[in-house]
Order: sequence, then C-alpha cells, then structure tokens
Amino acid sequence: MRINHNNGIPLHLQVEKLLRELIEIPKYKDGELFPKEVDMANLMGISRNTVRQAISKLVMEGLLERKKGVGTKVAKQNIRTKLQSWMSFTQEMKGRGLTVVNYNIDVEKVIADAEVAQALEIAINTEVIKLSRLRGDNDGPFVLFVSWLHPRIGLSGTEDFTRPLYEIIENNHSIVADLSREEIKAICANKKVSELLGISDTDPVLNRIRCVYDPGKRPIEFCKVYYRADKFSYTIDIKKEIKYE
Repeated sequence: MRINHNNGIPLHLQVEKLLRELIEIPKYKDGELFPKEVDMANLMGISRNTVRQAISKLVMEGLLERKKGVGTKVAKQNIRTKLQSWMSFTQEMKGRGLTVVNYNIDVEKVIADAEVAQALEIAINTEVIKLSRLRGDNDGPFVLFVSWLHPRIGLSGTEDFTRPLYEIIENNHSIVADLSREEIKAICANKKVSELLGISDTDPVLNRIRCVYDPGKRPIEFCKVYYRADKFSYTIDIKKEIKYE
C-alpha cells in the first residue's frame, strides 16, 4: 500500500493500480473486505477522497462493489457480452478467453407449433429440427440454447453440433447467418430450465428470443436462450449522434 509522491503520476491513478493488484489477491477474490478507505488513505499518506475516487472508478467498471455500512469487496464477475455486434456464442466466448463446454446436446425432429411456424415463416405442423444445447465454462453450465431450424437449410440432425452452429450451416450448406433480431427480458426459470442450469425455479433468468436470417432476410433459426442471471450480463455502447440544422 505504498505510492510514489514524486514520480509525477497522478495519485488517484497510482491508487487505482494498487487496487487492481489487490483484486487479484486470493483472499479478496474470495470475498474478504478491502481495508477501510480511511486506513488506506493513512497508509499511503493521501486524502480519503483520492482513495474514494479510485474505488469509484473500479466500481463503475464492475470490478468492485461497495455497500454503505459494510465496506468494499471484489464484485462477482459476470460474463458480459455487447449488443452492438453479433457473432456465434463460441466465437464470442473465445474472444473473451473462455473455453466453451458442452454439457448436453439433444437433437430431435419435431412438429412446428404456431409460434415456431410464425417465426420461421413455415406452415404449422411442418417437421423441423430442434436443437437443445446446455453450455457453459469449466465452472459449470450457465446457458441453455433451444433452437428450431428451418427445413430449407437441409440439416439431417446427425451433424456434429459440438461445432459452432453457424459454421456448420455456412460450411456444409452454404447459408450465411446475416441478421439477428432479438428480444431480451428477465423471467423466472421454469422447472426444466432451473434443473439444467442448477438454480431454483424462483430464480430469475435472462431470456433472449431471437430469429436469425440469411442475407435475403429469410429466417433460418428461431431460438430461445436462457442465461443464469448471476453469471451473465449484457452491456450496450451507445454513441450520441449530433445533428445540426
């Protein structure tokens, strides 16, 4: 807990660097409270406001959480994804340095009900392939994908679905996933979803409903995704557009 008062680097940046190092210490990762702001300030010979400024920056980044009357500790890290771009789940997790683990893959041929038929723009009772994939990381499953795939793709159901779905569709069937239209909401997990994700049926899940289209705006996949709310979150970057009249 020492900083250099003479090297020209702003004090709050030095404190921020020290806090980032503290975050990596096992006891703090395990939930032990950080030293009090006033104690850290005294140890470093700086003002309490400088310490608070550095802590606030890391709270904003989601690295720390601070509760009044309790203290500051390392925030439980959710897996985050951004909404301004779209790629396959495997690509997205790989880009974040995470290895995707397939805990269960189930493929079956089913009859499209009204909801699936409307989404895929096919007749009710058309036979489609339903693909359910329970996925996560080395710590356990945190997401359930349930997909209904358009018969036009030509999937047999015997494909190696441990591979990325859109890679299979593009490489084996020359159909490119070009657009995803999505709805995201919080719901209570039902019994089946909660059992698969290892949560209570009263726990919230992040429900993502999407329809994926080819470049000709023809649907190829209707998908319902269920994420553990304590393991996954979305971030959105919004850039202000300035128009002059």
